Amino acid sequence: MKSLEKFSDVKILVIGDLMLDRYWWGKVTRISPEAPVPIVHLHKSTYTVGGAANVAANIAGLGAETILIGLLGKDEDAKYFCESLRKANVSDEHLIYSEDRPTIVKTRVIAHSQQMVRIDQEEVKELDEANQESVYNKLLNVIDEVQVIILSDYAKGFLAMDLISKIIKLAIEKEKLVLVDPKGKDYRKYKGATLLTPNKKEAFEACNIDENSPDWINKAAEELISKIDLKAVLITQGEEGMSLFLNNGEFQHFPASAREIYDVTGAGDTVIATLAVSLGAGESLEKASEIANIAAGLVVEQVGTTTIKYNDLLSYIEKQTHLI
Repeated sequence: MKSLEKFSDVKILVIGDLMLDRYWWGKVTRISPEAPVPIVHLHKSTYTVGGAANVAANIAGLGAETILIGLLGKDEDAKYFCESLRKANVSDEHLIYSEDRPTIVKTRVIAHSQQMVRIDQEEVKELDEANQESVYNKLLNVIDEVQVIILSDYAKGFLAMDLISKIIKLAIEKEKLVLVDPKGKDYRKYKGATLLTPNKKEAFEACNIDENSPDWINKAAEELISKIDLKAVLITQGEEGMSLFLNNGEFQHFPASAREIYDVTGAGDTVIATLAVSLGAGESLEKASEIANIAAGLVVEQVGTTTIKYNDLLSYIEKQTHLI
């Protein structure tokens, strides 16, 4: 795939909800006498970036350049976040800081390679008008530098409906591709985007379709494309792989490539990041989706939020001679 050689020339803009992923690693040897719960003996604590920042980290891992726009609180967790972001080779130059909402933190307790519990620290509310204006001004300053824009929506309020509309309108004027990892049940807010990457649960909920109904995935894709004016929709299906539907009626399914699935945390971020970089490097939607499917298969074989690495992707593809 010649496009992999062009990954370093690609620049992607990521806009969305930022999170700090904190991991407490330990070992369970007995049950608590206080309640029927395991006692975890903590061995170490690690941090990594999550949400839209994990998308940006995946892009950097592929050797491309990324610009990240998002919001953090003015707190200690923001410092951990920025340290982790810089370690992922992503700049914190374009981030916004808020006095009235904390940095989102997801703390996962891991024992024996299994997640025991997750603790969420967050305040979900729509971004105020002043911060929306700040985001839009940052967008205006950088949009001409990038080939693709990713909206990474985790429904934490950063991507307000009016802001999404303004971003997509500007992207269309500038002839930029807009890829959206959607959340919520009303996808009309993404109208005019190039492509959406919902998982199967999100897709049938957004279309109010029973997942047990015959041919539900085709019905959902057709409805999303027609109602939201998309060029395509890529529906991820976990162990069943992913399916690409184009607005001309064409369809292609990609079976899952993972040999063994340990943790799907962040897999959707890897999919949209790899898709964006591949498209920025000149690949078709079909070929970009195939590459993204391979990348997702590689990261779910690891425990925790893991980013795809260019050399791992290249090595896998080189061994699969039919992909070259």
